[in-house]
Amino acid sequence: MKGVKLPLFSKIMVWFFLNLLLLAGLFLLIFGLNVQFERSAPIFGEAANRLEAVSRLIESAADERSRSERDDILRRYSEAYNVDFFLFDSQGHQIAGPPVTLPEVVYEDITRFEGFGPRPGNSNTSTSQPRRGPGGLGPVGPPAVMAFTTSNPTKYWHVLRILTFDKGLDEPTRTRLIVCSDSPYGHGLFFDPWPWVLLAAAVVGISIIFWFPFVRTITKSVKQMTEAAEKIAGENFSVRVDDRRLDELGGLGSSINNLAERLSGFVHGQKRFLGDISHELNSPLARMQFALSILEERVRAENQPYVADVREEVESMSKLVGELLSYSKTGIQGATVKCEPVNLRSLVERAVEREAAPDKSAISIDVDESLAANAQPELLFRAVANAVRNSLEHAADGGKVGIAAEKTGNQVILTIHDDGPGVPDEMLEKIFDPLFRVQNDRSRDSGGTGLGLAIVKTCVEACGGHVLARNRTPSGLEIVIKLEKP
Repeated sequence: MKGVKLPLFSKIMVWFFLNLLLLAGLFLLIFGLNVQFERSAPIFGEAANRLEAVSRLIESAADERSRSERDDILRRYSEAYNVDFFLFDSQGHQIAGPPVTLPEVVYEDITRFEGFGPRPGNSNTSTSQPRRGPGGLGPVGPPAVMAFTTSNPTKYWHVLRILTFDKGLDEPTRTRLIVCSDSPYGHGLFFDPWPWVLLAAAVVGISIIFWFPFVRTITKSVKQMTEAAEKIAGENFSVRVDDRRLDELGGLGSSINNLAERLSGFVHGQKRFLGDISHELNSPLARMQFALSILEERVRAENQPYVADVREEVESMSKLVGELLSYSKTGIQGATVKCEPVNLRSLVERAVEREAAPDKSAISIDVDESLAANAQPELLFRAVANAVRNSLEHAADGGKVGIAAEKTGNQVILTIHDDGPGVPDEMLEKIFDPLFRVQNDRSRDSGGTGLGLAIVKTCVEACGGHVLARNRTPSGLEIVIKLEKP
């Protein structure tokens, strides 16, 4: 099974976000195992201030109150914050709140011996002066907080140290305010996730702003080079890429430009060489044909078959040279072609008239009379004629050849198909290579030189179009010519 194909830009961005998630996970792991933060740390957000404020209010409201009054106070706060509040003294006795059996870890914490004397950081008073007692209680400060998590069922506990005063007593009671919730956030009282969300959004936003231009320029360069490589593979050597980058991609772009330029010179030089050779061969071949015609008149009857064989070979060579010359001229002149609207119906009929005469009944034409394509008339005629000739040569005995055309978006698609044996799928792209012949029915014995479809491709691409071949079901080959609408 093939994997999902993702663009390079998507892969880089996915990898970037996975990197952020990994860093966040490592941070949370370290934070959860080894790091302790004060409740006033920014990571707790407004929850730290909110829990401290609630503890101060309960501490103040519970002073010199009876058990029932304190129960009512905690009930109101429990309903307001959707958590449970309890008051215990340092001996582990419950002094307010609904009856509860404390987990062992919580009970051990509230009964832990903490020494004698005033407790610093107490929040019992609203001034820095001691409220009662000759010894004083120390300056005002946030209450100490301990957090616990228990299971079966899962509960989250926070224990705060406060001071309360009972009626008739001058010394305060060291009291534990216990807050219990079924949510790790305590419904906003233990922990506020919004600062984390905003922080994460800020980190992601800043990272995207910082990384996006960099990633975009890389993927844009790679995409441009990929498209250029595909065009070069299609023998479009005029393509160039931006090579102004001062990095490896810039060097690669410069190499692609050099490659396209050298290939252009090589291919055009090769076609020019073929054209020159073909032109030079035309004269001796013509003289040979003339000499054979004279020899044919003077040779004895028993030697006529030998002369006929030689004439057949010379005519085959002459045909090959003519197609070589046509192929080379098309390749050389293709870059300077000026296209114009061409009526496809009349052009197809002319091509059929030339290639299928005198038996035109083997070809069916389904092309609208008003349909036109943007092309150079002579080159398109040569392409269609060669495609028709190829289909006629390789159609089944008594088979039919069909020509059809249609408009699709901004393109005009012309198809020429036969009902012959077709070609192996792995050779569909190679049949447009010069001098390539499939080693079966489409061989030289059937009259093919291996240049017909190469000329089709060269002519169509010179007109700014595209050509491809595909097998038909159950048999046959279809040549598809795609051109722009005028």
